[in-house]
Amino acid sequence: MKRRNLLYAQSGGVTAVINATAAGVIAAARAHPETIGRVYAARHGILGVLREELVDCTTFDDADCRALMARPGGAFGSCRFDLDPPEENPAQFDRLITVFSAHDIGYFLYNGGNGSMDTVMKLSAAARSRGYPLTCVGVPKTVDNDLLGTDCSPGFGSAAKYLATSMLEAGLDLKAMSSRRGRVFVMEVMGRNCGWLAASTVLARRVADDPPHLVLFPERSFDETAFLARVKACVERLGYCAITVAEGVRGKDGRLLIEQDEDAKGYIQLGGIGQFIARLIHTRLGYKHHWTVPDYLQRSAGHLVSATDRAQAEGVGWAAVQYAAAGRDNVMPGIVRRSDVPYRWQTAPVDLAGIANAERRVPDEFISECGFDITPAAITWLKPLVDGEVMPPFAGGVPDYRCPEAPAVIKKLADYTV
Repeated sequence: MKRRNLLYAQSGGVTAVINATAAGVIAAARAHPETIGRVYAARHGILGVLREELVDCTTFDDADCRALMARPGGAFGSCRFDLDPPEENPAQFDRLITVFSAHDIGYFLYNGGNGSMDTVMKLSAAARSRGYPLTCVGVPKTVDNDLLGTDCSPGFGSAAKYLATSMLEAGLDLKAMSSRRGRVFVMEVMGRNCGWLAASTVLARRVADDPPHLVLFPERSFDETAFLARVKACVERLGYCAITVAEGVRGKDGRLLIEQDEDAKGYIQLGGIGQFIARLIHTRLGYKHHWTVPDYLQRSAGHLVSATDRAQAEGVGWAAVQYAAAGRDNVMPGIVRRSDVPYRWQTAPVDLAGIANAERRVPDEFISECGFDITPAAITWLKPLVDGEVMPPFAGGVPDYRCPEAPAVIKKLADYTV
């Protein structure tokens, strides 16, 4: 069998463990010298492929992979860029296939969420229609945990661990400063349509009155009257109230309570719901109020990585290479849960049809009847995903996130404007 080169790229919002997947890909590719030649990575996802901005990771050794694995963020750069419908812009796909051909790319691995899986399917179809031999494999990643076809999404466990810890520590501060006047703390977390991250903030709770005391999910419409009544009851009992709110909470009319700007493609940037909820409580109930937005912190906390999450991130990278080397096109390595206690998992190939552009929301059985908390079943499901600690290397008292340098691949084509 002729050896072909492998191209890996990162897409969408990055995570604290996405580079563990990259390291898994690079290490696994070395185990297939009979089918895989050089290992390239694209700068800034599919944009780097279009622009022919590639780097060569073939010479990365075990020490390089360990350093890469410990680094949060996307070491090769990511992007939020959707390919056009093939029928509307065939030239875009012609360019991609031309780049693949120029560098003898036989395997393309795209590391992202549900939108990225759509990109994988489009590229696979474009290659087939043009007679170009290309095996395309999706590699799962998203802190939102909204991918179908997998028990959980690599990246989620570490973000969940960080947020649960943040709520625990903020709650201790809040409790120490509670007063007869009453005070509230609101933490706004990511979650446009799915409340997985919001749910995870409950994981550090040890007794019923530990924070968060209320959780607001995108899966439940916001009932202002019921919410304020629960906040008031909590403050009257404890002197304070801690609340988690997902950024995508909607009113009874189905509209987002808060949204920011809309770009040219109609993508609405969210943010501000934490401040909105905190001020609502202050206006209606008069309590002193604070809010915070972890924003990038929740997906980039390399100092508080879940060992389970790191292992799964590396594992899907290894599995993706096995599928590619075997010629399995249009699949994704899904994580299969074999047991809860002890937590056991494995990877298995999942067809991308039905996964691309679909979302897995928090199921009803995971949200309490009142709509402001999670159930014991949710805790059982979530807890293994934040288990274990992986400390990064330190230098001078702070994490040492150095990354091995990958040399640029010499361009062979004319420049391309996206």
